[in-house]
Amino acid sequence: QVQLVESGGGLVQPGGSLRLSCAASGRTFNLYTMGWFRQAPGKEREFAAVICRHTGSIYYAESVKGRFTISRDNAKNTVYLQMNSLKPEDTAVYYCAGDSSPLIRDANYYSSHTSYDYWGQGTQVTVSS
Repeated sequence: QVQLVESGGGLVQPGGSLRLSCAASGRTFNLYTMGWFRQAPGKEREFAAVICRHTGSIYYAESVKGRFTISRDNAKNTVYLQMNSLKPEDTAVYYCAGDSSPLIRDANYYSSHTSYDYWGQGTQVTVSS
């Protein structure tokens, strides 16, 4: 089992940047595919990015592609989400999630929040002038 704790959220002006971190407990962090999701008020939780445990493959939602970068440091048990060129529509609570499945899956699988076993508590990102 793994526990996830996000940090790095805050208030930023449009066009600005933030880097989110998600620290995981346990010694098996490298066995988890890690994703980032976000949820705006009144909206469903939506996929943002994922980095796969097996292949290191990375997938992004179209809405963040070219602006967000996901990365992981297995030695630090941490996954990051670098967010640049932020827009007001990026305002949401951001969650990291872990998938312990040993199988290699595709982007469609990883873009569904139901595919993940573990979730952090979320960190608020507000983009506003």
